[in-house]
Amino acid sequence: MQISQRDSGRGPGRLTVVSTGPGFPEYIAPQARAALNAAQVVAGYRTYVDLIRPLLQGQEVVATGMKAEMERCRAAVDLALKGRRVALVSGGDAGIYGMAGLVLEICAARRLKVGPPEAGNEVDFHLEVIPGIPALAAAAALLGAPLMHDFVAVSLSDLLTPWETITRRVELAAQGDFVIVLYNPQSKRRNWQLAAVRDLLLKHFTPETPVGVVRRAMREGQEVVVTTLGKMLTHEVDMQTIIIVGNSQTYVYGPYMITPRGYLGKYGSVISNQ
Repeated sequence: MQISQRDSGRGPGRLTVVSTGPGFPEYIAPQARAALNAAQVVAGYRTYVDLIRPLLQGQEVVATGMKAEMERCRAAVDLALKGRRVALVSGGDAGIYGMAGLVLEICAARRLKVGPPEAGNEVDFHLEVIPGIPALAAAAALLGAPLMHDFVAVSLSDLLTPWETITRRVELAAQGDFVIVLYNPQSKRRNWQLAAVRDLLLKHFTPETPVGVVRRAMREGQEVVVTTLGKMLTHEVDMQTIIIVGNSQTYVYGPYMITPRGYLGKYGSVISNQ
């Protein structure tokens, strides 16, 4: 029998992992706004908390800096165990390189009993994940339609994943002619990996392959560039950049990238007659 680890005498708290989307508050889902309004405590990475501060109404705020993911997730879990209503904010979508996974891993490691809001009182606290617009979707929208066919997302950060694993995944994706979305392409410390990946991709794609470079998507300072694989490294890239490398079918139409889904190949005669 599992013994409850929450504070005795209290009903279960609630931890809501709130996806805040790409940046501007207008891209936050209504359910995420409701969770922020209902929270007693809002926790998160300082940059993401600052982006949603206009939506807060006097909640206690626990904000931490870069590389403090464990600290803020543990704090959010501990507060929920004390019966508090906690919103842990996560940029983009919390389930894509976000905080949802770490929260669940911490709960599993501590053998906590958690469940959705309808689970009743037989849990240590209620846990819910609210989805949001992921960075790759925001970048794709700004670029047009680069993800209309099969694609792969790969983070180039080797902080938690061995570099050999990253390059193997990139190479296999290129061999499969997938569109490739690159997260965390470059930082001040990691300043050579992107060039190495570009060189690897050039073994499978031509230098003219369309590439979209989107920096600070849907927030202040947004930059959108459509370039080529051969010229990709001439543009400013940082940790707030998403790079989308097209496949062999991707082409450029005006300011947009298009990866065909195959409709024209099947229904082209119908479309041309309209």
